[in-house]
Amino acid sequence: MTSPQATPDSARVLDPTEFYYGGPTPFFALQSDQRFSYCLYVPSAHRTSETPLPLLVLMHGTQRTAERYRNDYREFAEQNDTIVLAPLFPAGIAQPGDLHGFKRLSFEGIRYDLILLDIIAEVAARFRVDADRFYLHGFSGGGQFAHRFAYLHADRLAALSIGAPGRVTRIDPDVPWWLGTADVRELFGTDVQVEALRKLPVQMIVGGEDKDTWEIAEPGIDAGGDTRIERLITLRKNFESNGIDVQFDVVPGVAHRGLLIQPVVKDFIAGELARRP
Repeated sequence: MTSPQATPDSARVLDPTEFYYGGPTPFFALQSDQRFSYCLYVPSAHRTSETPLPLLVLMHGTQRTAERYRNDYREFAEQNDTIVLAPLFPAGIAQPGDLHGFKRLSFEGIRYDLILLDIIAEVAARFRVDADRFYLHGFSGGGQFAHRFAYLHADRLAALSIGAPGRVTRIDPDVPWWLGTADVRELFGTDVQVEALRKLPVQMIVGGEDKDTWEIAEPGIDAGGDTRIERLITLRKNFESNGIDVQFDVVPGVAHRGLLIQPVVKDFIAGELARRP
């Protein structure tokens, strides 16, 4: 009888439990609120590193393809010694059929930004990870979440990548949330962290063919343009008018396909990781 052939996964076996905390993990329920969960990719460097590894958070969009984004970053995680976290905010949590509540941070009493911070705290309690300041990317609905999260928590971020949000929130003290930020303190108990945003590396990214409007039409509302490209340009101009520098990337030939823009996102995040102290 021949012995099983060794595989890269078999090399990381520590014990029958520890095995599932390395490489691509299962989805774990958030202990403080088990309606929410997350999966990770924990690179092999975690076994031997004496210093905390950086943390990259990938925020899913409306389709909730958290695992797909996590899997796409397996090689990236190994090459950059980075733990990758993919949260899952299931549809229909606060209201049957709800798809969009998480994108605007607060819905029916749930503070999705704080849920993410709880997930990160739980991950930090289990893994050697630098959770004080993390890297954040979101595409589509995840891009909506990401830039709004940064308004409230820029001081927790090491870099921010905003991918093709269908609806944008401009920093505007005269327009109420979600189009503007006039009532942010009333709604969230804090002000927009403009000074922290000015120090934050920011990427905005969209496909050059991301021109469909059927899902994002806002008749009678100043949404910043008709297409995701136009709205992201509007958001860039708003950031720049507030002294926030932006790396603006348009990926040629790509429509609204999140995985197809990831090579450019990875280049941005890898560049920021290389500057990490």
